[in-house]
Amino acid sequence: MELGLYTFADLDPSPETRKLSPHQRMRNLIEEIELADQVGLDVFGLGEHHRPDYIASAPAVALAAAAERTKRIRLTSAVSVLSSDDPVRVFQQFSTLDLISGGRAEIMAGRGSFIESFPLFGYDLGDYDELFAEKLDLLLKLRDSEKVTWSGRLRAPINDRGVYPRPYQEILPIWIAVGGTPNSVARAAVLGLPLALAIIGGEPARFAPLFDLYRRAATRAGHDPKTLATSLNVHGFVGETTEQAAEDFYGPQAEVMNRIGRERGWGPTSRTHFDQSRGPEGALFVGNPEAVAEKIVAMHRIFGNTRFLLQMAIGLMPHDRLMKAIELYGTKVAPLVRRETTTPPALAGAAG
Repeated sequence: MELGLYTFADLDPSPETRKLSPHQRMRNLIEEIELADQVGLDVFGLGEHHRPDYIASAPAVALAAAAERTKRIRLTSAVSVLSSDDPVRVFQQFSTLDLISGGRAEIMAGRGSFIESFPLFGYDLGDYDELFAEKLDLLLKLRDSEKVTWSGRLRAPINDRGVYPRPYQEILPIWIAVGGTPNSVARAAVLGLPLALAIIGGEPARFAPLFDLYRRAATRAGHDPKTLATSLNVHGFVGETTEQAAEDFYGPQAEVMNRIGRERGWGPTSRTHFDQSRGPEGALFVGNPEAVAEKIVAMHRIFGNTRFLLQMAIGLMPHDRLMKAIELYGTKVAPLVRRETTTPPALAGAAG
């Protein structure tokens, strides 16, 4: 099973209280990716957002900088908000990243959990579902053919045009990222695309039927589920002790969840809820290396996933604590998990 990290590169949204500049946060991000590579992690993902509390509005650019500081780690968006972007530019950017990195780039495409990019780029939220379906169709054609003829309702047509550069890899891996919508899961299965499932609350085991749906739908569509990669993307943190991990993670994570919760009408979180969520049945993977590894392995036995991504850089997490957590994840957690999981990773990007 592949093990990795993902982040949105959080930043204090208020310039008046900000202690870390956007410049320094970006430099810290590159150091985090470099360390993840050095300690043997397999994947690093960077999410696209267009808000003052995140600096990763152009993931391919930051990942390209990280490509020059790393050697083997795979570099992916987590996610690219394809609905409000142009598939041609997304493909070109990640093909360029693939050339810079020597074949380590991926695209994780999703509809996005925030809506700021739609008015920013002039799209109608009423077209939310159709935009993603149409643009995904074009992105896959760009992946499969150097010259493309394509037409849709929401984007100008393309008539036998070449799209360059082509990636270093023969096929640029494209994942579909979902938050639990069965229709999105089924779409990935029918297209034979790898599936990434984000779980940030509730009991993870309750999401297992979505992977069952994915594998059944893939089989009906003529794809071998054994060739399709699946990822769990979750929140968590690793510390020398479970108590220290919880103390380090609770404050930043609670601040972010409460801030977003106020925007969306969620109730406030609490330390009691946090402690329940980091229990054996909860969605948070917080603890010492042995505890986190045990929970990752337990989820792997339920889901049969081939990849596991942990979001540790949530909120205003101090850089030194995050670097220590990355070190522990790569040097302590990963060996324990790899020893207990024997399922060989599927070919990322396999099309069935």
